[in-house]
Amino acid sequence: MEQWCRKALFLLWMLFFAQTSAIAQEVESADSAESAAADVEKSHIAQLTIDGPIGPATTDYLIRTSDKAREKGARLIIIDMDTPGGLDAATRDIIQHILASEIPYVTYVTPAGARAASAGTYILYASHVAAMTPSTTLGAATPVQMGGMPGQQEPPGQPSNEPSDKSEKEVEGDTSDSVQRDESEKSADRSGSAMERKVINDSVAYIRGLAQRHGRNADWAEKAVRDAATLTAQEALKENVIDVVADNQQGLLQQLPNREIVLLGEQQKIAADIAELPVVAYAPDWRNELLSLITNPQIAYILLLIGIYGLIFEGYSPGAIVPGVVGVICLLLAFYALQVLPINYAGLALIIVGALLIAAELFVPSFGALGIGGVIALVIGSVMLIDSDVPGMRVSKGLIGSIAAVSGLALFGILYAVGRSLRKPKVAANQAMVGRAAVVDQVAPQLLVKVGGEIWSAHCNEPLTLGQSVIVTAEQGLMLQVEPV
Repeated sequence: MEQWCRKALFLLWMLFFAQTSAIAQEVESADSAESAAADVEKSHIAQLTIDGPIGPATTDYLIRTSDKAREKGARLIIIDMDTPGGLDAATRDIIQHILASEIPYVTYVTPAGARAASAGTYILYASHVAAMTPSTTLGAATPVQMGGMPGQQEPPGQPSNEPSDKSEKEVEGDTSDSVQRDESEKSADRSGSAMERKVINDSVAYIRGLAQRHGRNADWAEKAVRDAATLTAQEALKENVIDVVADNQQGLLQQLPNREIVLLGEQQKIAADIAELPVVAYAPDWRNELLSLITNPQIAYILLLIGIYGLIFEGYSPGAIVPGVVGVICLLLAFYALQVLPINYAGLALIIVGALLIAAELFVPSFGALGIGGVIALVIGSVMLIDSDVPGMRVSKGLIGSIAAVSGLALFGILYAVGRSLRKPKVAANQAMVGRAAVVDQVAPQLLVKVGGEIWSAHCNEPLTLGQSVIVTAEQGLMLQVEPV
C-alpha cells in the first residue's frame, strides 16, 4: 500500500514540476531584460505587455513595473494587449492605477489577430489613448459569472419573474431615438434576477463613466456590456470607440505627438517630441513569474491535491516527514492561490472529501464503494472548483482526466491488493511463521534468527553458523524451531 501511495504522490509532484520547469528559461530572459531596463535612467517610453487572462499576477506586474518605469524616467507607457478577459478585482485595480497616473497610458491591441475582449475593453476605455492594430477586435464586455466582470446576464428573451412596472398607456407616434433607447433599456433592466440587473447596471455605469471621461462613444460601450457587441479596429475608429489605428508601434508613435488627452481630469497634450524617445521593454521579473505560476488555476489545482495527499500519506505512515513537509507547503501555496481566484467552495469541499474517501479505502474494507465514491467526488469537485468562464482561468479537462486516471489506478491497486490478501489461505495464529525462510543473526549466547526484518529467538538441533539460511519448522510461543536449508 505504501508503494502505491508513494507512486501517486510522485506522479502529482511530477505534474507540478513539469509546469514549473517550462518557465525557467522565461525567468532567465526576464531577468536579463530587467537588468537592461535598470540601466535606463533617462527619458524613455516604457513598453509593458498583457498577454492572456487578466489576474492578480497581471495587476502586480503592471502596477509595480509602471511605477519602476516612472522612477527611471518614463514619460509615456504603452501596454501591448491581447486578452480574452479577466477577473473583476484585478481589472478594477489596473483601471484605478491608470486613472491616477501622472503620465499617459496608451493601450495598444496588437499584434494582428489579437483582441481586447471583456475586461480588456474596460482597460481600453480607461486608457488616455486607445489604439488598435488592423485585424484586431474589442468588445464582448457582458459580465459573466465570476469571469471577465462579475455576475451573469440572462439570455435575451428570458422571461422575468418580477412584475412589469411599464405603464399600460403608451404614447403613440413617438418614434424618436431617445424614446426607443429608453424603452430598450427598460426592457433589458427588467430581464433576469435582481442581482443580475444590479451587476449589469453597475458595469454599464462603470464603462460609460470611463467613456465620458475620455470623450469616447458611451452608447456603444453600453451596447458592448448589455448585448456583448464587438467591433473591428476600423469600425471602432469610425464609431469613436478608439483614437488610433496603427499597423505597428512606429506608426502608433507618429500619431501621438500633440494629441489632446485627459490626464488627472485636465485637458493636456502629449509632448511633441514623444516619438523621438527610445522604447524600453519591461518584461515580468521572477516575482511576477512566480505569482503568475502559483495563481494559475492548473498549478493551484495540482498544489491542492499534492497538499491533501501529502498530509494523508504522512498520517498513514507517521515519521516519513517528507510527505508532510511537502504537503503543508503545497497546501499553503494552494490556499493562497485559491483566495485570489474565483473558486466554488462546494467544489473544493468535494475534492477534499473525495481524497479522504480514496484514502479511507486503505483502512475500511468497503470493497471499492468508498474509493469509487471518492473518485466521483474528486472529478465533480475538480470541474466545479474554478467558478469562471474566462479562457485560461479554468482547470483544463485534460488535467482533470489525468488526475482521475491516476486516482482510479491507485484505487485499482488498492482493490487488487485487498483481493489478493483475501484469497490467501487462512493460517492459525500460532503457525503463521511455519515454513518461512530465515537467516541466522546470532549464534551465541542465544540463537537469534531474522525473519522478514524481525528478530526471533530460535532453537535448532544442529549447529549453525552466522548468516546461514534456515527454515522455520515449528512455532512455540515466541520461540521458533528451525532447521538448516
